[in-house]
Amino acid sequence: MKALRKYLDKIKPNFEKGGKLHAFHSVFDGFETFLFVPSTTSKSGTHIHDTIDSKRIMSIVVIALVPALLFGMFNVGYQHFTLTGAEGGFWEMFAYGFLAVLPKIIVSYIVGLGIEFVVAQWKNEEIQEGFLVSGILIPMIVPVDCPLWILAVATAFSVIFAKEIFGGTGMNVFNVALVARAFLFFAYPTKMSGDAVWVSGDSILGIGKSVDGLTAATALGEASTATTATGFPEFSWDMVIGLIPGSIGETSVIAILLGAALLLLTGIASWKVMFSVFFGGAFMGLIFNMFGPDTAMAHMPWWEHLVLGGFCFGAVFMATDPVTAARTETGKYIYGFLIGVMAIVIRVLNPGYPEGMMLAILLMNIFAPLIDYYVVQSNISRREKRLAKSNN
Repeated sequence: MKALRKYLDKIKPNFEKGGKLHAFHSVFDGFETFLFVPSTTSKSGTHIHDTIDSKRIMSIVVIALVPALLFGMFNVGYQHFTLTGAEGGFWEMFAYGFLAVLPKIIVSYIVGLGIEFVVAQWKNEEIQEGFLVSGILIPMIVPVDCPLWILAVATAFSVIFAKEIFGGTGMNVFNVALVARAFLFFAYPTKMSGDAVWVSGDSILGIGKSVDGLTAATALGEASTATTATGFPEFSWDMVIGLIPGSIGETSVIAILLGAALLLLTGIASWKVMFSVFFGGAFMGLIFNMFGPDTAMAHMPWWEHLVLGGFCFGAVFMATDPVTAARTETGKYIYGFLIGVMAIVIRVLNPGYPEGMMLAILLMNIFAPLIDYYVVQSNISRREKRLAKSNN
């Protein structure tokens, strides 16, 4: 690391004002501050400074996503080999999924970071680090068959219209990755139906079996199209392990909870938001179990709602986004609870879209500032009343 530090110090003058590569100062600064914690401190308004900056926080979130990503790669291969009747072991399945998912990660980062580099150069500002997380989230919440050009368009749309237009990292109202998914859902509904996941009909570099393309219905898709109230899928441990059809990073509850443990231990994610989402989902699931309409989705046990689809992934990695979530301590409980409630309401009452988590989080992104406002006003009113009472 010392050698790398010396090399960066050696070439740094070329990127500073007056240097021959000054035009790329923002790019150099972005790489330098990613590799090493900057030694600069705020000149005013800040009294505490430590080594945990935004880039380090984003890096920890990416590490927390790795278990779900790796399992998602394996599951892509597992679903292909299982549903096509091909023979292969663990490493063949993982290699197939790895080769299928890797291009999506590359496209996401190239498009998203490319836009951020251009904007930073244009505005003569530092490169913002928020896309370190969004860049890996976007490929994880889409079906594996999503065409790369469509993924690129969705990524560009979300970075420009959900982030940069609001002022960049820390200023966005909506979760950037979810805006990309919403764009795909509404602009290309055949690729983001929410009720079926395509299994590749082609081998990749000789791995897997070439057959005609086919689709595998997700568990939520089966429940949404069931004709009887008992038509929901029976619970199996595959739903927890993740060996079921679904978007790349959303199927394994175990892998997601490993990431949740890291986020909670490091204090990066709010346990209040996370817990409230699950509590709200369980609460609304129980309400529908007791008083809901005569449909399979309404009578599906509440615990299946929590482990299926993107509920777990959204609760851990999306709802806890500190930029778009509520920031007051009481507001975090309200915010998370309403996300869980709305996700189940959308699932049960909107058979055309059996997922629900994406729309629930985006909806509550809008109301997060309002929740914080009323929590603060409530605190102010309570203190004023207490003060008036003590004066009397």
